[in-house]
Amino acid sequence: MAYFYSQIEQQKQVLQYVQAVLPEPLAKQVRYCLIKEKNLLIYTDSAAWASQLRFYNNAILAAIAPFTRTSIESMQVKIIAEQTGLVLRSHRKANLPSEEKIAVIRNDSLNITDDQLKLALLRLSATLERLSGNT
Repeated sequence: MAYFYSQIEQQKQVLQYVQAVLPEPLAKQVRYCLIKEKNLLIYTDSAAWASQLRFYNNAILAAIAPFTRTSIESMQVKIIAEQTGLVLRSHRKANLPSEEKIAVIRNDSLNITDDQLKLALLRLSATLERLSGNT
């Protein structure tokens, strides 16, 4: 157990060193850091923050160099996905049109002479009707 506690402490210290190098808004977006073999893994929750973190690659590696026992050769920024069970933002629900608007799309599509457009609008109205649960 002592080994695992020392690993946790090391990860906390690496996180503190990394956050100290970064500007405050960016530092708040770093969730976890760990050293795996000769790689520094930094976890954040969005691709936009990951992109910003990559700009600080050299500064981050220089900041943790005195702390680590082995030389770190590279840094990887990973995005925490929903599979981890950690959900940081709410899910958006589709905004579906009313039954009347779906009926307008379906009825107006019957009067269109272009067969391809007619078929596309009929499929759209069928899909919207199915998604709204009014079938």
